[in-house]
Amino acid sequence: MRRGSLSAMAFAYGCCFLAFSPSSRSMEIETKVESLLAKFDGPDRPGACVAVIHDGTFAFKKGYGLAHLEEKVPVDESTNFRLASVTKQFTAMAILLLKEQGALEYDDPLSRFFPDFPEIGKRITVRHLLNHTSGLIDYENVMPQGLTEPLKDRDVLELLKSQHGTYFTPGTEYRYSNSGYALLALIVEKVSGKPFAAFLKKHIFSPLGMHDTVAYEKGRSTVLRRAYGYKETEAGVVFSDQSLTSSVLGDGGIYTSVMDYFKWDQALYTERLVSRKTLEEAFSPARLADDTLSPYGFGWRFEEKQGVHVIYHNGSTCGFSTAVRRVPERRLSVIVLSNNANGKAPTLADELLDWLLSQAGQDARGE
Repeated sequence: MRRGSLSAMAFAYGCCFLAFSPSSRSMEIETKVESLLAKFDGPDRPGACVAVIHDGTFAFKKGYGLAHLEEKVPVDESTNFRLASVTKQFTAMAILLLKEQGALEYDDPLSRFFPDFPEIGKRITVRHLLNHTSGLIDYENVMPQGLTEPLKDRDVLELLKSQHGTYFTPGTEYRYSNSGYALLALIVEKVSGKPFAAFLKKHIFSPLGMHDTVAYEKGRSTVLRRAYGYKETEAGVVFSDQSLTSSVLGDGGIYTSVMDYFKWDQALYTERLVSRKTLEEAFSPARLADDTLSPYGFGWRFEEKQGVHVIYHNGSTCGFSTAVRRVPERRLSVIVLSNNANGKAPTLADELLDWLLSQAGQDARGE
């Protein structure tokens, strides 16, 4: 199997499963999860929802703690959390859909979509934005002093227009960029003629039955069964739901639940949205100008863990911490969504995945 790519086996049902069936270990999984998430399960604590998916079904799903402390609303599997940067996989998919429709090409320059962008826009392509090799300045670092109104994707574009340089020559290095994904959302709008949130709903969320998932826009949309964000301070847990960057949609504005995310996760084993070839590209690392590979594809990161290829992403923003881990060759996924900024969802997801894989290894060896 080519590293960094989604093999044909990952699409085929029944090809390559875990040596054990997680569903037969549901109590063991619950015991492990509860040992990891004990601090989230309390009458006055922000919470988390954890899910393990194996072979097309939930091996485990459970909510812990509260989605809304002030109203004592508990977290459950239908609670919708802000995904933060886990949003990027959906933004990338919107671009993939437009590419398959022939509406754009990965090597189209920024200047095609934003003719008044600085000269560097002729050298930065859609591909560079997707795989974080554009070198664009981080918009968080050039936000004006005294800003009181939250930025939107369009505001990010205007900030970047005032920057006439990049961190490096486009295509030569990898540097994670929220700026690039804000611009991708605007490219979706420019090419499709639809607002970014509406495009996602029509072409991704609705076809997959993700009816509670939304790219949230204050005053224009509603998040049902919403988790509100909090953070832990020396003075205790405080409300921390939105920031000056929370209204930027392309890099982190989607809310969803583990129930809806399950539908997305399963669709990625199929060609329901885009072709296998296109998914192969999304799940392949970027090749830099010097022919080395970066750790990122189109909205996804990659790593090797206990001999298997893991496709993953983390999210972190005011009030939320999120993480997803997918092992396509085992048809295994771990999802951790938390409305606690100090929730350490990536660490929890890694520890749970490590344990699941080690348990599978023990079963395979008959231990």
